[in-house]
Amino acid sequence: MVSSKYMKTKYLIIIFAILALFIAGIAGYTGWKIAKPSEEFTRTVDAQVILTALRDRGFLVTQTYVFDQPVTIEKSSGSAFKDFFFGQTITARGAMEVNMGINLADVTSDDVTIDGDNISIAIPQATLFNVRLLGPIEVENKQGILKRVLQNEDGYNEALSELSKIAEETATKEEFINRATDRAKEEVQQLVGYVAQGKTIQILVK
Repeated sequence: MVSSKYMKTKYLIIIFAILALFIAGIAGYTGWKIAKPSEEFTRTVDAQVILTALRDRGFLVTQTYVFDQPVTIEKSSGSAFKDFFFGQTITARGAMEVNMGINLADVTSDDVTIDGDNISIAIPQATLFNVRLLGPIEVENKQGILKRVLQNEDGYNEALSELSKIAEETATKEEFINRATDRAKEEVQQLVGYVAQGKTIQILVK
Protein backbone atom coordinates (compact mmCIF):
# COMPACT_ATOMS: atom_id res chain seq x y z
CA MET A 1 0.00 0.00 0.00
CA VAL A 2 1.27 3.46 -0.94
CA SER A 3 2.09 5.51 2.15
CA SER A 4 0.50 8.91 2.75
CA LYS A 5 3.97 10.45 3.02
CA TYR A 6 4.82 9.26 -0.48
CA MET A 7 1.56 10.65 -1.84
CA LYS A 8 2.17 14.04 -0.24
CA THR A 9 5.65 14.19 -1.77
CA LYS A 10 4.26 13.30 -5.18
CA TYR A 11 1.61 16.05 -4.97
CA LEU A 12 4.18 18.60 -3.85
CA ILE A 13 6.40 17.76 -6.84
CA ILE A 14 3.45 18.23 -9.22
CA ILE A 15 2.47 21.55 -7.62
CA PHE A 16 6.05 22.88 -7.81
CA ALA A 17 6.28 21.82 -11.48
CA ILE A 18 3.08 23.69 -12.31
CA LEU A 19 4.27 26.79 -10.45
CA ALA A 20 7.64 26.66 -12.26
CA LEU A 21 5.94 26.49 -15.68
CA PHE A 22 3.62 29.38 -14.71
CA ILE A 23 6.51 31.58 -13.56
CA ALA A 24 8.54 30.76 -16.70
CA GLY A 25 5.57 31.70 -18.88
CA ILE A 26 5.16 35.08 -17.15
CA ALA A 27 8.89 35.81 -17.43
CA GLY A 28 8.94 34.92 -21.12
CA TYR A 29 5.92 37.09 -21.91
CA THR A 30 7.38 40.03 -19.99
CA GLY A 31 10.68 39.73 -21.84
CA TRP A 32 8.89 39.63 -25.19
CA LYS A 33 6.90 42.75 -24.34
CA ILE A 34 10.12 44.57 -23.41
CA ALA A 35 11.99 43.48 -26.52
CA LYS A 36 9.08 44.12 -28.93
CA PRO A 37 9.20 47.59 -30.54
CA SER A 38 6.20 49.70 -29.70
CA GLU A 39 3.57 50.16 -32.39
CA GLU A 40 4.02 53.90 -32.19
CA PHE A 41 7.75 53.57 -32.95
CA THR A 42 7.35 51.19 -35.88
CA ARG A 43 4.76 53.43 -37.47
CA THR A 44 6.80 56.61 -37.23
CA VAL A 45 7.68 57.86 -40.72
CA ASP A 46 9.60 61.10 -41.14
CA ALA A 47 11.21 62.87 -44.09
CA GLN A 48 14.56 61.13 -43.55
CA VAL A 49 12.97 57.67 -43.72
CA ILE A 50 11.30 58.60 -47.00
CA LEU A 51 14.45 60.16 -48.48
CA THR A 52 16.52 57.11 -47.60
CA ALA A 53 14.01 54.81 -49.29
CA LEU A 54 14.04 56.95 -52.44
CA ARG A 55 17.77 57.61 -52.69
CA ASP A 56 18.55 53.92 -52.42
CA ARG A 57 17.06 53.63 -55.92
CA GLY A 58 19.39 56.24 -57.47
CA PHE A 59 18.24 57.18 -60.98
CA LEU A 60 14.77 55.78 -61.55
CA VAL A 61 14.17 54.89 -65.21
CA THR A 62 10.44 55.27 -65.80
CA GLN A 63 10.08 55.19 -69.57
CA THR A 64 11.97 53.55 -72.44
CA TYR A 65 11.49 54.63 -76.04
CA VAL A 66 12.80 52.94 -79.16
CA PHE A 67 13.21 54.98 -82.35
CA ASP A 68 13.94 53.44 -85.73
CA GLN A 69 14.16 56.03 -88.46
CA PRO A 70 16.57 56.72 -91.33
CA VAL A 71 18.98 59.65 -91.37
CA THR A 72 20.81 61.31 -94.23
CA ILE A 73 24.05 63.22 -93.79
CA GLU A 74 25.07 65.46 -96.67
CA LYS A 75 28.67 66.70 -96.79
CA SER A 76 28.56 69.22 -99.58
CA SER A 77 30.68 72.21 -100.51
CA GLY A 78 27.83 73.77 -102.43
CA SER A 79 29.62 73.22 -105.71
CA ALA A 80 28.49 70.30 -107.85
CA PHE A 81 31.95 70.15 -109.46
CA LYS A 82 33.80 69.90 -106.12
CA ASP A 83 31.25 67.48 -104.71
CA PHE A 84 31.84 65.18 -107.66
CA PHE A 85 35.37 64.71 -106.33
CA PHE A 86 35.09 65.31 -102.56
CA GLY A 87 31.39 65.20 -101.67
CA GLN A 88 29.83 62.59 -99.41
CA THR A 89 26.29 61.40 -98.68
CA ILE A 90 25.67 58.98 -95.81
CA THR A 91 22.31 57.26 -95.45
CA ALA A 92 21.82 55.18 -92.32
CA ARG A 93 19.20 53.42 -90.27
CA GLY A 94 19.34 51.85 -86.81
CA ALA A 95 17.19 51.27 -83.73
CA MET A 96 18.04 53.62 -80.86
CA GLU A 97 16.87 53.07 -77.28
CA VAL A 98 16.31 56.13 -75.09
CA ASN A 99 15.76 55.81 -71.34
CA MET A 100 14.05 58.61 -69.41
CA GLY A 101 13.44 59.04 -65.71
CA ILE A 102 14.27 61.04 -62.58
CA ASN A 103 17.25 61.20 -60.26
CA LEU A 104 15.86 60.49 -56.80
CA ALA A 105 19.01 61.97 -55.26
CA ASP A 106 17.61 65.36 -56.31
CA VAL A 107 14.71 64.99 -53.86
CA THR A 108 15.56 66.88 -50.66
CA SER A 109 13.96 67.24 -47.24
CA ASP A 110 12.41 70.51 -48.43
CA ASP A 111 10.47 68.50 -51.00
CA VAL A 112 8.83 66.27 -48.38
CA THR A 113 5.85 67.55 -46.37
CA ILE A 114 4.21 65.43 -43.69
CA ASP A 115 0.94 66.54 -42.10
CA GLY A 116 -0.52 63.79 -39.98
CA ASP A 117 -1.47 60.95 -42.29
CA ASN A 118 -0.90 63.08 -45.40
CA ILE A 119 2.45 63.01 -47.18
CA SER A 120 3.33 65.29 -50.10
CA ILE A 121 6.52 64.85 -52.15
CA ALA A 122 7.79 67.07 -54.96
CA ILE A 123 9.89 65.30 -57.59
CA PRO A 124 11.86 66.71 -60.54
CA GLN A 125 10.62 66.47 -64.10
CA ALA A 126 11.83 63.48 -66.08
CA THR A 127 15.12 63.89 -67.95
CA LEU A 128 17.31 61.87 -70.28
CA PHE A 129 19.25 58.99 -68.73
CA ASN A 130 20.97 57.45 -71.74
CA VAL A 131 20.79 56.71 -75.46
CA ARG A 132 22.13 53.46 -76.89
CA LEU A 133 22.14 51.53 -80.13
CA LEU A 134 20.10 48.35 -80.44
CA GLY A 135 21.57 46.00 -83.00
CA PRO A 136 23.49 46.95 -86.15
CA ILE A 137 23.37 50.12 -88.25
CA GLU A 138 22.62 49.92 -91.95
CA VAL A 139 24.95 52.41 -93.64
CA GLU A 140 25.09 53.46 -97.28
CA ASN A 141 28.06 55.71 -97.98
CA LYS A 142 28.44 57.56 -101.29
CA GLN A 143 31.74 59.45 -101.68
CA GLY A 144 33.30 61.55 -104.39
CA ILE A 145 35.97 59.97 -106.54
CA LEU A 146 38.99 61.63 -104.91
CA LYS A 147 37.59 61.48 -101.36
CA ARG A 148 37.16 57.71 -101.74
CA VAL A 149 40.87 57.47 -102.59
CA LEU A 150 42.41 60.14 -100.35
CA GLN A 151 40.03 60.39 -97.37
CA ASN A 152 38.05 57.17 -97.42
CA GLU A 153 35.75 56.56 -94.43
CA ASP A 154 32.88 54.16 -93.86
CA GLY A 155 30.55 56.78 -92.36
CA TYR A 156 29.67 54.61 -89.34
CA ASN A 157 30.68 57.09 -86.62
CA GLU A 158 28.87 59.97 -88.30
CA ALA A 159 25.78 57.80 -88.72
CA LEU A 160 25.77 56.68 -85.06
CA SER A 161 26.24 60.27 -83.85
CA GLU A 162 23.35 61.53 -85.99
CA LEU A 163 21.03 58.68 -85.00
CA SER A 164 21.77 59.34 -81.31
CA LYS A 165 21.17 63.06 -81.75
CA ILE A 166 17.81 62.60 -83.46
CA ALA A 167 16.64 60.00 -80.91
CA GLU A 168 17.57 62.34 -78.03
CA GLU A 169 15.84 65.32 -79.64
CA THR A 170 12.68 63.28 -80.18
CA ALA A 171 12.59 61.80 -76.66
CA THR A 172 13.03 65.21 -75.02
CA LYS A 173 9.94 66.66 -76.68
CA GLU A 174 7.24 67.74 -74.24
CA GLU A 175 4.88 64.82 -74.88
CA PHE A 176 7.58 62.21 -74.18
CA ILE A 177 8.87 64.05 -71.09
CA ASN A 178 5.33 64.33 -69.70
CA ARG A 179 4.73 60.62 -70.22
CA ALA A 180 7.94 59.71 -68.38
CA THR A 181 7.13 62.18 -65.59
CA ASP A 182 3.62 60.79 -65.07
CA ARG A 183 5.08 57.32 -64.82
CA ALA A 184 7.66 58.61 -62.30
CA LYS A 185 4.86 59.97 -60.11
CA GLU A 186 3.18 56.56 -60.08
CA GLU A 187 6.36 54.68 -59.23
CA VAL A 188 7.46 57.10 -56.48
CA GLN A 189 4.00 56.89 -54.92
CA GLN A 190 4.33 53.12 -54.89
CA LEU A 191 7.83 53.24 -53.39
CA VAL A 192 6.79 55.60 -50.60
CA GLY A 193 3.74 53.45 -49.94
CA TYR A 194 6.02 50.60 -48.87
CA VAL A 195 7.50 52.66 -46.00
CA ALA A 196 4.43 54.76 -45.20
CA GLN A 197 1.66 52.21 -45.22
CA GLY A 198 -1.81 53.54 -44.49
CA LYS A 199 -0.82 57.11 -45.35
CA THR A 200 -2.30 59.34 -48.07
CA ILE A 201 0.52 60.09 -50.51
CA GLN A 202 0.50 62.88 -53.07
CA ILE A 203 3.29 63.29 -55.65
CA LEU A 204 3.88 66.71 -57.20
CA VAL A 205 6.33 67.93 -59.84
CA LYS A 206 8.77 70.73 -59.01
